[in-house]
Amino acid sequence: MARKYCWKTGCDVEATLSVIGGRWKAVLVCHLLDGRKRFGEIRRLTPNATERMITLQLRELEADGVISRHVFAEVPPRVEYEITEYGRSLETILAGMQEWGKAFKARRLAEEPEEAPIASTG
Repeated sequence: MARKYCWKTGCDVEATLSVIGGRWKAVLVCHLLDGRKRFGEIRRLTPNATERMITLQLRELEADGVISRHVFAEVPPRVEYEITEYGRSLETILAGMQEWGKAFKARRLAEEPEEAPIASTG
């Protein structure tokens, strides 16, 4: 898949985002940090992502050397994905994103007004 990022002169943050940017890539990598998974398991772990989107993002992560794909010559065919050693280097970045997201969610929930209890009429 062609990218519009210039590897020679582009920003370093942009380089990182070209690999883990996208709505589901970081989520997929987080799931694979827990161990090797089959496609069906990945799909169940990301119910809001379409099957096509998961496939596309897994292919891009594989092309970038972040994950590896293992195809087993069985009937029916079995495919498993796992994080590579190079992909494991993203763990600290993703852990930081997770902590920030947790704090952000707590902050937003604290800002929301509490719902008034519903009075019974009976």
